[in-house]
Amino acid sequence: MKIRLTLIVVLLAAGVPLLHAQAPGARQTPPRIGYAYPAGGKQGTTFRMSVGGQYLEGITEAQFFGAGISARVVDYLHPTSQKEIDVLKVELEKLQEKRKAIRQGLMGQGSPETPRPVWTPEDEKRGDEIRQKMGFRINRQTAPAICEAVVLEVTIAPNAEPGDREIRLLNPNGLSNPLLFQVGQLAEFSETAAFPNTMAPEGRNPDNPKPVSVSPERIVTLPAVVNGQIMPGERDRIRFSATKGQKLVIAVCARALIPYLADAVPGWFQATLALQDAKGHELAYDDDFRFSPDPVLYYEIRADGEYVIEIKDSIYRGRQDFIYRISVGELPFITNLFPLGGRVGEKTAVEIHGWNLPAAKMLMDATGRAPGNFLLSVPRNNLSSNQVAFALDVGPEVVEAASNDDVAHAQKLTLSVIANGRIEKPGDRDFFSFEGRAGDEIVAEVFARRLNSPLDSILQVTDAQGKQVAVNDDNEDKAAGLTTHHADSRIALKLPADGVYYIQLSDTQHQGGPEFSYRLHVGPPRPDFELRVAPSSINVRGGAHVPVTVFALRKDGFAGEIELGLRDSSRAFGLSGARIPAGQDKIRFTLTTPATPRDEAYPVTFVGRAMVGGKTVGRQAVPTEDMMQAFAYRHLVPSKEMKVQVIGRSGGGVPKSALRLVDRTPLKIPVGGTAKFDVAVQLGKTFEAIQVELSEPPEGVSIQESDEGPGVMTVVFAADAAKVKAGQQGNLILMATGERANAAEKKEDKAKKKTGVRRIPLSALPAISYEIVAP
Repeated sequence: MKIRLTLIVVLLAAGVPLLHAQAPGARQTPPRIGYAYPAGGKQGTTFRMSVGGQYLEGITEAQFFGAGISARVVDYLHPTSQKEIDVLKVELEKLQEKRKAIRQGLMGQGSPETPRPVWTPEDEKRGDEIRQKMGFRINRQTAPAICEAVVLEVTIAPNAEPGDREIRLLNPNGLSNPLLFQVGQLAEFSETAAFPNTMAPEGRNPDNPKPVSVSPERIVTLPAVVNGQIMPGERDRIRFSATKGQKLVIAVCARALIPYLADAVPGWFQATLALQDAKGHELAYDDDFRFSPDPVLYYEIRADGEYVIEIKDSIYRGRQDFIYRISVGELPFITNLFPLGGRVGEKTAVEIHGWNLPAAKMLMDATGRAPGNFLLSVPRNNLSSNQVAFALDVGPEVVEAASNDDVAHAQKLTLSVIANGRIEKPGDRDFFSFEGRAGDEIVAEVFARRLNSPLDSILQVTDAQGKQVAVNDDNEDKAAGLTTHHADSRIALKLPADGVYYIQLSDTQHQGGPEFSYRLHVGPPRPDFELRVAPSSINVRGGAHVPVTVFALRKDGFAGEIELGLRDSSRAFGLSGARIPAGQDKIRFTLTTPATPRDEAYPVTFVGRAMVGGKTVGRQAVPTEDMMQAFAYRHLVPSKEMKVQVIGRSGGGVPKSALRLVDRTPLKIPVGGTAKFDVAVQLGKTFEAIQVELSEPPEGVSIQESDEGPGVMTVVFAADAAKVKAGQQGNLILMATGERANAAEKKEDKAKKKTGVRRIPLSALPAISYEIVAP
């Protein structure tokens, strides 16, 4: 048997299914979904929904997060090939000839034995289906990533919990990524889907956009949720009747439904919202809500009559994944809170500001709750308001003094503490003071934008003589995956001398108002960490190994090692290389799956443990999707849960134990040198050759071709002295690929002609821990 080793760097995203030998032409890529339309529905209803994406053939199931939602697959739609179009043309021509002959009386009078042909509803339906399929073709307005669609019939139970859920699709190749799906309480209205499909025979054809940019007006009855899609250059108009004195909230969900578009600038559907009277006069307009890209309007109706809502993209872009949900009616809506948080285990009196709210204050009981952010809403007339973030912490809390507008009246703080305050008007500045000693480490951090406050903070620290010691405007928080402008400030410093220090907090844009709230934490560092794991859907063969990525979000100087593990419910799985070395923010390790596949996906929970301040601290990893925005920027967007779909046995036509590690001892590679590693090979006569590829290797580490021996592949790893340094640690993940020729190619081989080979992905090997050592 010939064994060949080739250096190939594979940019293989964690979670791509590691499949074994399949029939030629078999699709191996799991489904990927880009939008769901409509992206929600009302409790107690059944409706049709189109889910657009790629690799959607053979979808058998839709899975929803949480109870009370079910769905069945109705149809699968894909771009029609020219060959299919030619066949459809012939069928359509025969139908047209039949109809013409019937109309012209050319089909004869018929007889009892041979009845006269008639044009049936089935003929009409088939003709419509053929025209739709012939018009369903990829064009410059249709991105390949959303060129297919699955039609679902979705049923939401009357008692289904309202709020945000997720949907995933399943086919034999695995489970898709998740998308947001909302369960609502209002009547829903949906325009015709932009894809031609069985739920909309008269559906719009992306190849033949409407000649006018304004879509036909839809008439709705309030309160309601209106669903729609914006195609290029299009404006949607929604007409409704209202009476004098009604206090309407019109809130758009667009960017909230699909937070990032990889191939669009600015990277999401930037909706604009206008309210007009029956004569077309504009009454209100918004293109965002404070810093959120999704606009919200509040308007008190001044006269009985008809009104129109108009929505479009700010720069007239559009395609099938430019979807929206508009909630409109006398709905409760929270615009801001004060304070933005409270202390764990205590009750906090909270001011609630907004529209159509049941009360101006509420008592937030944090008894039994853990530190962190949770979502708060209030009910009115059996309708829930929007949800807003409320933060809980463990330390003492104070409210800023009303007079702390200059250094002379700075509010004295006893560390460690959280000060809850507001920048109450444009140009306002809040001052705080604290005493410290030389060498003390102090952290001052603002939590505002991360809690939905419009404040764009700036922090300055000065000494008693007014000399600036530190300043910060923006500080990026990778845990805030939905934030694109990290406007919260953070300062970490070592005090240069004993004495009094002053903190000045203001808005960098010189804005202010009752909604410009903040939480300012001042005190010694609180070392800690958070974990994010990606992707949130993993597809893998039974008994195989799959790469997984975990990100360590380190806080306040914590740099220790983090051991990764699985919760009890995940004991069917194994981990290799599940350790984040000290000082590192990311690791790729391998997850080993159960040998026996099952139809239901496994819920898997990763946890991390580390020594922090002499104590063992455990943190649960948040499942995320590593999403790209506007061709360049990446964000860790949280998901509701992580699922692992085991889609088949690892054999799949390949002998068991095809490749395995001979030694699990951590590999030590000298700077500028090489190190050998043995891999056992037992493939029999299945393949002519084997390739081993290094998946997403660390910079400066590569593999070289090496000597071959019976049943053993010796891999030689090299470390480039210019790109690595002693002490560097991590994992190396090898991906195996088998090569074999088909029958025709084998005949050519016998004739001694050059031929290509089929490369078949086999599996990842367990992660190999490594360390770079001195020469």
